[in-house]
Amino acid sequence: MTSMSEIPSVLFVCVHNAGRSQMAAGWLRHLAGNRVEVRSAGSDPADAVNPAAVEAMAEVGIDITQQEPKILTTDAVEASDVCITMGCGDACPVFPGKRYLDWDLADPAGQGVEAVRPIRDDIRARVEELLTELLPEQER
Repeated sequence: MTSMSEIPSVLFVCVHNAGRSQMAAGWLRHLAGNRVEVRSAGSDPADAVNPAAVEAMAEVGIDITQQEPKILTTDAVEASDVCITMGCGDACPVFPGKRYLDWDLADPAGQGVEAVRPIRDDIRARVEELLTELLPEQER
């Protein structure tokens, strides 16, 4: 994947870049610190991050209020080692040599924080598993 001198980079993609991908990016930043480069984007970005996602993450001590939905660019995909899609289907450009994962997660759009909590916790488990692959030799 990457040489030891490089930091692995991960791109999370969902349609609106407002819920799932923002929570995943928040978890990865929180759990990996500066050991992983984190990006997120959407194929059709929303105007703002989902308030229920912000609230659910705040409950576990992670602040994503400064994040803004961003449009998915081919540059972002090219610059990332791992591209994780969350229900955006064919909108994500595919480049040879990249690792693609698709996380089948419920869409929290329009739902209250009660519905977002299990999605948040599911994402955390997936991010922790991803970290064991990205940083196998390192202490977590």
